[in-house]
Amino acid sequence: MFKKNPIFRWASCIFILGLILFAITKRQSILLSFIVLAYLLRPTLASFGIAKKYVDERQMSLNYRSGNIAFFVMMFACIFFAAKLEAENNPIGEMFYLVIVIGIAAKALFNVLLYKNFREIAPKIIISVGLLIALFSGLESIRNGIFTVSFIMNILPGLYLITIGIVSKYFPRPAAIAILITTILLIAFIFRRDLSWATGGTALIIGFPLLAAAFGLWREPKRISEEVVE
Repeated sequence: MFKKNPIFRWASCIFILGLILFAITKRQSILLSFIVLAYLLRPTLASFGIAKKYVDERQMSLNYRSGNIAFFVMMFACIFFAAKLEAENNPIGEMFYLVIVIGIAAKALFNVLLYKNFREIAPKIIISVGLLIALFSGLESIRNGIFTVSFIMNILPGLYLITIGIVSKYFPRPAAIAILITTILLIAFIFRRDLSWATGGTALIIGFPLLAAAFGLWREPKRISEEVVE
């Protein structure tokens, strides 16, 4: 972390810039943002394979272990504060629940994306999002029974995505177009009432994985590209 190389110098510059902006604006959020960016610059670049020559295997192992522990602590801290605010009937607690869902979804998504076999993992992403939508939509109307029209209508979008995910293994590019159109319609449906942090977070959780999956389905596999070159 403290090895003096280009990443260390960039992180130091980011930290100093954060201090300058804090002195000008007096906003702690700006300072904290720059501190987080400076501190996580090296492990983030290493995780994406951008700065491998500046990070040895021991550092990678330590970053992996400490990152998992930190993620665990952050999730339970969010659960604690969300439960505390919920007990006080404070609606702000829902923001912590949103952070939890975004954190878990981001970790799961990048665990898959970093394999870099986009054509193979895209159907899994689509099916997972479909299951997530069907689960949460179904829970909202399950009190009326699982054989009611409202329950079936609520889980239909999730079942549709699951179907597209299964079909995409055989027809990747048509499925990519269908997923792109579906994502646009879902985001428009989410924002139909208002634009808030809750709707924005929901659109991000659903939209980003589906767009990544659509890109993965549209992209040609490497082995095919190499055969064409030969």
